[in-house]
Amino acid sequence: MTGKGRELADVMERRKVDILCVQETRWKGSKARSIGAGFKLFYYGVDSKRTGVGVVLKEEFVRNVLEVKRVSDRVMSLKLEIEGVMLNVVSGYAPQVGCELEEKERFWSELDEVMESIPTGERVVIGADFNGHVGEGYTGDEEVMGKFGVKERNLEGQMVVDFAKRMDMGVVNTYFQKREEHSDLQEWS
Repeated sequence: MTGKGRELADVMERRKVDILCVQETRWKGSKARSIGAGFKLFYYGVDSKRTGVGVVLKEEFVRNVLEVKRVSDRVMSLKLEIEGVMLNVVSGYAPQVGCELEEKERFWSELDEVMESIPTGERVVIGADFNGHVGEGYTGDEEVMGKFGVKERNLEGQMVVDFAKRMDMGVVNTYFQKREEHSDLQEWS
């Protein structure tokens, strides 16, 4: 593969990333394909102009994939067994600010369904572009977020916080300050 896929594989190899969720892939179809440098992309998309989600795995983990759920062009998950641990990797791409509320509710409903289908005791990692700002600080939301959010909280950010509370999860990227030098991966997620 050439182009963006190969570029992504090179960044993953350089940064030593084994599993990565990607959004806005803009590829039609429901496939798994090698993107080079020992990485494989599992993806789902219905429109080559917008949306699409995927999960990129280092080839050594591909044999550990037990299940792929392609729910929509905004939500998909992979279940892997790694050293006896069940790991569910969920990739999501929330509708942008300005999209219809119905479309946003459909996304959150699909994500809820995926989460509810995961048996208790299995691990879950969500890599998503939630298209929202959870805000700086954490007043009142300490149980799900740290103090390193950015900007003011918007409606979409509140939806993220509410989801984290419902699922007893954390908004992990708010627990640490981001360094500029790592922006090469952020532009891919």
